[in-house]
Amino acid sequence: MRIFITGASGWIGSAVVADLIAHGHQPVGLARSGSSATKLTSLGAEVHEGSLDDLDSLSSAARGCDGVIHLAFKHDIAFSGDFLGAATVDRRAIETLADALEGSNKPLVIASGTLGYALARPVTEHDGHDAPSLDETTLNGPTLRGATAEFTLSLASRAIRSSVVRLPPTNHGRGDNGFMATLVAIARDKGVAGYVGDGSNRWPAVHRLDSARLFRLAVESAPPASTLHAVGEEGVKIGEVSEVIARHLNVPTASIAPEDIASHFTWMAPFIGADSPASSDFTRELMKWEPTQVGLLADLDQGHYFEV
Repeated sequence: MRIFITGASGWIGSAVVADLIAHGHQPVGLARSGSSATKLTSLGAEVHEGSLDDLDSLSSAARGCDGVIHLAFKHDIAFSGDFLGAATVDRRAIETLADALEGSNKPLVIASGTLGYALARPVTEHDGHDAPSLDETTLNGPTLRGATAEFTLSLASRAIRSSVVRLPPTNHGRGDNGFMATLVAIARDKGVAGYVGDGSNRWPAVHRLDSARLFRLAVESAPPASTLHAVGEEGVKIGEVSEVIARHLNVPTASIAPEDIASHFTWMAPFIGADSPASSDFTRELMKWEPTQVGLLADLDQGHYFEV
């Protein structure tokens, strides 16, 4: 299969490209810069020049391929305060991809997230499907992104084999520059490995090679309108993460006072205290997917997050 991938040169996308090639597929990666194009070429992918804002380019690429994996998101502007703007660009991109694929029964797989579901139990693939309100009083970035995931699932009615892969907040592994790398950098800078409350809040986690494999399985065979969880570990306590970081940096651990959370964790402050475990039991059974890589704490203990 020729698979068009947005975000193909990114942290997860590059792993998806490698997995697709290893299983006989031909990835076609969206490249908005020369450096992205060079990276994609080195990985063995075809290059399609364009960006999420170039809707004609997205449409032509989707029409010319056997399926689409949409991973790109404007995280730079989202974490700079304009999450709604990033989510709006994302929605328009997916609407464009849907128009290009309508009636083809080709797969469209998008990335979403598991974080933010306040339940008394681990969130499952069957949770979170209430249609959110998008009126002027409720519209914001997270709400729109959630609505876009539900819109994607609805595309099954337009003869598109659509699916949503929810990702944990941390897709860890060597080279990660996301949440875990940021926590390490903050601990190094502040001289303390911090957490919120008693540190018992849990984040689900997955190794990026395991999540990449699930994206490949989804584009190959996920049923229409399926929600999948790329969750390798249901919930890792942030306090335990802090203990590993503290040991490697030789700094103490500490609970950060509520009034200092924003300044200590900066852009991570809204997320670091979330207790949001997630299950992947349904996904494992449906897709015959089983994580094989090391868990988060073991990955941290390998030491590569602490290399300067």
